[in-house]
Formats: sequence, C-alpha cells, structure tokens
Amino acid sequence: MSEAKALLRERLLSSRRAMSTPSRETAGRAITRAVLDLPEIAACRTVAAYLSIGTEPPTMHLVRDFCLRGARVVVPVLQEDLDLDWADYVPGTALAQGRRGLQEPESPLLGHGFLAHVDAVIAPALAVDETGMRLGRGGGSYDRALARVPPGCPVVVPLYDGEVLPDVPAEPHDRRVSVAVTPSRVWRF
Repeated sequence: MSEAKALLRERLLSSRRAMSTPSRETAGRAITRAVLDLPEIAACRTVAAYLSIGTEPPTMHLVRDFCLRGARVVVPVLQEDLDLDWADYVPGTALAQGRRGLQEPESPLLGHGFLAHVDAVIAPALAVDETGMRLGRGGGSYDRALARVPPGCPVVVPLYDGEVLPDVPAEPHDRRVSVAVTPSRVWRF
C-alpha cells in the first residue's frame, strides 16, 4: 500500500511541478472564489486553513479573504512529532520558517484539540478520490488532525483539475473529506 501511495504522490507532485506559476496563480484565484461561495463556508466564524507552500494550490488570498470577512483563521504549526498544533493568523502577522518548509505565525499555540472548535477546515491534499478519501504527503499530520474534527464540520480540500481521481490507495488511518474544490468544479462527498 505504501509503495502505491508513494508512486501516486510522485506522479501528482511531478504534474504540479510541470505547471507554470501563472497557471497555479490562475487556478488559485478560481479555487478561492469557489471556496468562498460554498454555502457551508458562508457563515463560518472560525476556520482552520493552511498557508500553501511550493506547488500547492495557492491559499494566501483565501486566508486573507476569510480574515476580511471577519472570520478567525487558525493555521497549523507542525510539531516535532509531526502532529499539528494551531495558531491564530492575522494578515501582516510575522511568519517564521517552520518544519518541512511551512510558514507559521509567531502566535501563541492553541492546542492540538482546537479543531473541535472550528466551523470549517481547509486542508491540503495531493488528491482525493470520488468517495472523498484524501491522499496527503505521507507524514500523517492531517490524518491525525482531521480525526479531531467534529462530525458535520466541513473539510474542504483545494486541488488542481485532474486531482480528483476514481480511487486513491487508502489505509485505515486515512481520512475522508467532505468537499474538494478545483478551478472548474466543486465535488461533494
């Protein structure tokens, strides 16, 4: 199973690296608009999101727009054990270089269990399948974190077109998401 995941991850990452920066930025703007238009997001007061890095679908405009709407935004802080803690993000907040290249606010930590208090989660993924099974980067950080999300809380993943697949390899610890947003479509699971 882990070999199948590794091969799929490499194929998806290679495809992302092949995209031009302008293409990624255009996709990011379309994803931002689509996420903000989701009915399950409209009334959110507290959102857990992430600050994209590298070739991930860009999320900085999305995070900023959540803040402009008056939502409290928390972002992950990767711990030494690869679990996620959370910290408040405010535009203009100083960011520090965290583990694995993450940008993390220099704000007080809120605790691993803070996801129990959010209205929605915007989570990274390399792909999801047509049942909502999420394929991440392989560290298990988000699988552990998503296990703490209360039932009914929407978990949304921004993806590029072509990253919703018929099937992704999954293990018992892997978590499903409720919505995937690509530049051209919203997928509900």
